[in-house]
Amino acid sequence: MTIADRWLLPDGMEEVLPPQARQIEELRRELLDLFHSWGYDLVFPPPAEYLESLLTGSGNDLDLQTFKVTDQMTGRMMGIAADITPQVARMDAHSMKRQGAARFCYCANVLRTKAGSMLGSRSPMQLGAELFGHEGLESDSEILGLMISALIAAGAGKIYLDMGHVGIYRALIREAHLSSDQEKTLFDAILHKAYGEIDQIVARDIANESVRGMISRLARLNGGADILAQAQIELADAPASVKEALTSLEQTANVIKNQYPNVEINFDLAELRGYNYHTGMVFAAYIPGYSHAVAQGGRYDETGKVFGRARPATGFSADLKILAKLLQKNDPVSGVYAPAGYSDDQELLSTIRALRSEGTRVVSGLPDQNVSALEMGCDSELVLKDDGQWVVEPINRIF
Repeated sequence: MTIADRWLLPDGMEEVLPPQARQIEELRRELLDLFHSWGYDLVFPPPAEYLESLLTGSGNDLDLQTFKVTDQMTGRMMGIAADITPQVARMDAHSMKRQGAARFCYCANVLRTKAGSMLGSRSPMQLGAELFGHEGLESDSEILGLMISALIAAGAGKIYLDMGHVGIYRALIREAHLSSDQEKTLFDAILHKAYGEIDQIVARDIANESVRGMISRLARLNGGADILAQAQIELADAPASVKEALTSLEQTANVIKNQYPNVEINFDLAELRGYNYHTGMVFAAYIPGYSHAVAQGGRYDETGKVFGRARPATGFSADLKILAKLLQKNDPVSGVYAPAGYSDDQELLSTIRALRSEGTRVVSGLPDQNVSALEMGCDSELVLKDDGQWVVEPINRIF
């Protein structure tokens, strides 16, 4: 690398500069306060852990996203956290050991070997909330409601909510009696909505005609509220757990629709995102003008089992930097400029202290500086009046 290139950052790693950094921090405080008002306790997970606990129950996807390093103190392999959810699950199972429902929230930087999308970040600021110790309509509805409330607080207008349930596919695939290679091929085809390929695979590899038809139809069951009624008919021969999953989706969607009538709900019954990790309902939120989910989550029961305490769990997460970029208004930074050369003026110093105590941003000038007050983000200045008082006056902008 040449001297001229030393300023370059790796692809997917970005710095946050003013005023965006301030906007992100203000949004972080607002959303964590919102989580607190819902009863969610803030936790700070470590930036790295031993791989054995960091990747527990998370499937191969997280393993591929995790940077590995060697702990120089023990020689054991460590991973830099790429997703905070498994860490919070460990806290609930091992560190906290609360009885009954436990609610936690967090906001921390994570690091990933690859971005989740072409224009995504490898260093997102993951914000989220997790609810442990309860399985059912109430906890699923609560975590969904909190996610929607967070997006509204961040400035989202129209919200589109996609809902699915990985238990439906799990139940049907058990009835198909496929080999691991056959299941992987079918999984990839469904994941990419390759309908023609799906039909070919099920016709070739699944002997049971009823199961073959249900899996083929499952891939096409996506749309509005009528999809659930259609699924009840087209998956009528499915195991009882499928009917339970459809009922759960319908009941949860009704709760959300009643509480947030402006949210548009869509169902995708073949949504397999996080299949190796999630165990039940999955969901993702979208906003107009952005093709990727701005927040997502789902149920991931039993993750704490390896720590000696299996618990139902559900949660969601979002990239705070993405939320701030998409939803926050780019309000100009305002402030008051205090002129240089009056460092011993007690009246000026007292005025500055009073303004700052009120939360006003005051920037003190420095001798021989060549930067204007406007360039320092100040739209007003302290002016010395004839009576010796310092008063705040707006700066005249000359264009």
